[in-house]
Amino acid sequence: MVTLYIDADACPVKAEAERVATRLRVPMVLVCNGGLRVPANPLVTLKIVAEGPDEADKWIAEQCGPGDVVVTADLPLADRCLKAGARVLQHDGEVLTEANIGPRLATRDLMSDLRAANPFMQGGGAAFSRADRSRFLQALDRALTAARP
Repeated sequence: MVTLYIDADACPVKAEAERVATRLRVPMVLVCNGGLRVPANPLVTLKIVAEGPDEADKWIAEQCGPGDVVVTADLPLADRCLKAGARVLQHDGEVLTEANIGPRLATRDLMSDLRAANPFMQGGGAAFSRADRSRFLQALDRALTAARP
């Protein structure tokens, strides 16, 4: 059975993911360190993991497998989930694959090194937009539909 895992601590598309999962009747698990309400939707469960860096990531990576879909902005987590056979989406609808995760991780590491070398370098990307939300909805619908038996 397909399960949708959401790296929920800073996820801006939890409500959208719940709507798609409910429409397609796919169980959804929100994984976080706390601070979220227990969902009323019977298809949605809340998994609160121990406090600490990467605890939610560790739990998701250990649970997901072939056919599952994971929503995360965390590239190292995405890499682990892909290796476990899961499909991975970012919040803006970008699909991460074995073919594009390596370059994305390399760019992430390079940018981290550049920021460490220059404390005045300003980071951050574009604000999350309505178009990003729309792309996410379309990508999630495609991923869950393709993953269902």
